[in-house]
Amino acid sequence: MNSTQRKEIADLAAFIDASPSPSHACAEVARRLAGHGFQRLEESLPWPKEPGRFFTLRGGSLIAWIAPEGLAKDAGFRLIGAHTDSPNLRIKPRPDRQRVGIDQLGVEVYGGVLLNSWLDRDLGLSGRVWLDHGNAPEERLFLFSRPLLRVPQLAIHLHRDIHTDGLKLNKQTQMVPIFSMGGGADNWRTFLAKELEVAPGQILHWDAMVHDLTPSTVAGAHEEFFFAPRLDNLCSVWAGLRALERVVVREGELHVTPMLACFDHEEVGSESRAGAQGTYLRDMVERVVASRGGDRDGYHRAVAQSFCVSSDMAHATHPNYADLHDPEHLVRLNAGVVIKMNANQRYASEGLSVALFEMACKHAGVAYQKWVMRSDLACGSTIGPISASGLGVTTVDVGGPMLSMHSAREMCGSHDPAAMVASFEVVLAGDI
Repeated sequence: MNSTQRKEIADLAAFIDASPSPSHACAEVARRLAGHGFQRLEESLPWPKEPGRFFTLRGGSLIAWIAPEGLAKDAGFRLIGAHTDSPNLRIKPRPDRQRVGIDQLGVEVYGGVLLNSWLDRDLGLSGRVWLDHGNAPEERLFLFSRPLLRVPQLAIHLHRDIHTDGLKLNKQTQMVPIFSMGGGADNWRTFLAKELEVAPGQILHWDAMVHDLTPSTVAGAHEEFFFAPRLDNLCSVWAGLRALERVVVREGELHVTPMLACFDHEEVGSESRAGAQGTYLRDMVERVVASRGGDRDGYHRAVAQSFCVSSDMAHATHPNYADLHDPEHLVRLNAGVVIKMNANQRYASEGLSVALFEMACKHAGVAYQKWVMRSDLACGSTIGPISASGLGVTTVDVGGPMLSMHSAREMCGSHDPAAMVASFEVVLAGDI
């Protein structure tokens, strides 16, 4: 790694380790943005008409932008879109279970989890809790980064047919983490109240999830790999954030509105108030145009001049399963940002948007790769088509190449995140 790559990968590791849940990811983005002079706006209050740096929060989603001074009313936007959520295990509303003297917590599987990857790991807990304080619920983040849970795998002596039948796990009965011994009824609520230093009766509701405790790390014989949880898709969130931080110093010369949109609930379809299927992005774009004096027609003119990069991690070619990839579109780690395309529009990439992003990569001096799924395999999707169809903005789907996608522990190349940042900076600055 060169010095830039080494610096960026260390910052990525710190960001991921501070962001075990979508809410914590948003809190970390907000903390870093505040250090660059960004101000949080409440959606229920009037929008400022002055130029500045702003962000809003809606659940586990965040949208941030720079409003440069003297910008035309119908100036276009340059968007980086990503998602804050990752597949994991989430604590149920009534989680307490007890069998053979062992207390367990019932969990619901969120998203497309590789279940086996959560076995025999030291697991912590994080999320949000709402407390009763009389007039209105108080929302509070919590993070317990110590070994609290474990899903132990069945010993081979009791499961000898695993070698012939494979590992099959039931989400309801065989993914229940071990929590304690002797806690009894309402063990979870009592534990949570003690940790938060509140009375158990004050707890109204929680949005709690499990996370792996192994720290993110550079790896490989020559430090060419990066191992971490939640690379899909916190690597994209981080890259968009780093690019926006870099663009801040060029604020005086901007002729577009740089915007970072980080959405929750992508892994479960994006259909929520805070998801990309909702009105969040459209609301923010429309209000930004209105704040600089633009009317409805000005909003449509601005959208017509805008460009969006939907960033979600991409499948690198797996050396043990290379035949599952199109032989003419193999994707390598540390070989640059991946432009994702699909003829059936599972990705939003189109001719113009692909060409624009290629120009951004060339301008940034970074490599890029092009990828399509094998024609006989189903293709996934991203927030790209949602943003393109909902907002009507020219959109390209890209991502950093990675392996072990949707595992509790994923991996990518240690050089690629810096390339993502560099290409995103060109986009946000309006250089293409």
